[in-house]
Amino acid sequence: MATATATKKSAKLPEAKNVGSALDKALTAGKGILRLSPTWVPRSFLHPGKRVRLHPDDYYAYGLDRGGIDERWFASTTEAANEGRVPDEGLSWCVFDGERFLLRDAVSEGGAKLVGKSIWDRYKKWPVYSKFFDNMGPIPHHMHQSFDDAKLVGQEGKPESYYFPPQYNNCDNNFPYTFMGLEPSTTKDDLRRCLENWNRGDNGILYHSKAYRLERGTGWLIPPGVLHAPGSLLTYEPQWGSDVFAMFQSLVEGRAVPWSLLVKDMPKEKHQDLDFIIGQLDWEKNVDTHYKESNFLAPIVDEKRSGPGATDKWIVYGHVDGKQLFSAKELTLEPGAKITIKDAGASGWITVQGEGKVGVHDVATPTLIRFGEMTADELFISADAAAAGYTVENTGPGPLVSLRYFGPDVHPDLPKHGKKR
Repeated sequence: MATATATKKSAKLPEAKNVGSALDKALTAGKGILRLSPTWVPRSFLHPGKRVRLHPDDYYAYGLDRGGIDERWFASTTEAANEGRVPDEGLSWCVFDGERFLLRDAVSEGGAKLVGKSIWDRYKKWPVYSKFFDNMGPIPHHMHQSFDDAKLVGQEGKPESYYFPPQYNNCDNNFPYTFMGLEPSTTKDDLRRCLENWNRGDNGILYHSKAYRLERGTGWLIPPGVLHAPGSLLTYEPQWGSDVFAMFQSLVEGRAVPWSLLVKDMPKEKHQDLDFIIGQLDWEKNVDTHYKESNFLAPIVDEKRSGPGATDKWIVYGHVDGKQLFSAKELTLEPGAKITIKDAGASGWITVQGEGKVGVHDVATPTLIRFGEMTADELFISADAAAAGYTVENTGPGPLVSLRYFGPDVHPDLPKHGKKR
């Protein structure tokens, strides 16, 4: 069967001439589950952490001027907002029967049967995505705009979340700590001085923040408007489908951060307006005296959906600003275990350990991936397949572990978390 086993052919396959027809055939053969090829994204201002299983020769496959590849995006219909980007940068490709087509186009064609009726009726797209980001050191202290602030430049806001998968964190790299928020005593004048000192070297913004030691197998919620400087653990990051950000730190590990990365998603007439720039921060959340209590995520076993030899855990849950925007689970099957999964909505699936079967699809965790090469670790579980139920079976000698993330407002029993948001 064409969908059952991923080939080692390049993901640079011919594009399907008729996406609707190709999608129908792929969904029929795959029992409502689509196979995806890896989506790689570079960042010019960061140093790759080299744990995403990409071949050592391929980290600069987009060219040295584009920067190293430090991200892999999952089930994405969101374009990466990189300068000099290639046309499909950030977008996931579905692969079937020697052809490929964009997941974004598949969603446009398939609508509710792919993403679910409530999501399709409200958004007319798959409005979320997830990714691995993997860096040698910390990312600059930055924030992602709220929906209202992003709307000023025709974009959407970007709440996000973190989970640190042990399977992809064999080492800490240089700085396994993340600065989050601001010390409660910080004033807006303190931040104004940091921005005024931008071109003097280190603008000192981290003096006003607090770093938390990152722990494998746990995570965090990151609301929009909250400053954070992610540390060097590889991170699985379910988030809203946007790529807006504002860098508030001028120097990181000796690398200068240009002012343009602070203001890239702000109206041009506000690029030197320090009060406006600081005003995009959610001040109350940044100076929260119980920041960890409000945002830390410890895994929660979903007893109702676990079974003999199979453990399904919530790893991202709770609400951001009172809304269920995204969530994620980690499914672990012991050798020989088999379970039928029924979910309330569509999901993006990535296999992080072991091998097995998901419906009719073989899945396996890669050890080394060449740029442009197909893998057998990534799937999109359609809403129809999730509702009908699909089997997951461990056919390997060790545990089969996967991560899957979901869209907004799909779980009636999503665990609550922290303070009222």
